[in-house]
Amino acid sequence: MARKQSARQKLRDYFKENVGKVLDTRDLREVAGISDYQRRIRELRREEGMDIWSHNDTEDLRPGQYLLKDLEPIPTFSKGISAAQRAKILARNGFTCQICGVGAGERDPVDPSRGVRLHVDHIVPLSEGGSNDDDNLRVTCSACNEGRSNLHVPVSQRAINLLQVIRRAPRDVQREVYGFLKRKFDTAE
Repeated sequence: MARKQSARQKLRDYFKENVGKVLDTRDLREVAGISDYQRRIRELRREEGMDIWSHNDTEDLRPGQYLLKDLEPIPTFSKGISAAQRAKILARNGFTCQICGVGAGERDPVDPSRGVRLHVDHIVPLSEGGSNDDDNLRVTCSACNEGRSNLHVPVSQRAINLLQVIRRAPRDVQREVYGFLKRKFDTAE
């Protein structure tokens, strides 16, 4: 009796059969046989190095379209960030993008019909010798994480300039500034 193929295997085979062709989300969902097929695509990219592109990678694709550029695998790097570490980094950074300042619960600067999506990002990428240490991790929104920063400035330009200085400061200096502001505004109310 033949073993049933996993959704990931089905998607891998389908992409390989259609190298260089734009594939639609409806077809991919049907091939995978599951509704959470996007997770399997991310696994194919991250864990197997499949060079699968989406609208986040090129303007030639619309949302819901994917393209396997080439059969040649790209380098893969296991991020290895646990759920607990992710939660710790999100809390440490105040659930706020460390590049543009947009926070959880705000409207996404790229797509105002949805809320901001936050990611835990490597400051120095693993591919360039970075690590999974807390000091090499920061929170970024989808727009900044995808290289499209400065699409929306949520605060005044003067505040943005000051925040950029603080974000570049060492962690102990950031804590000192935070402590000062917390004391100032906790007693002001």
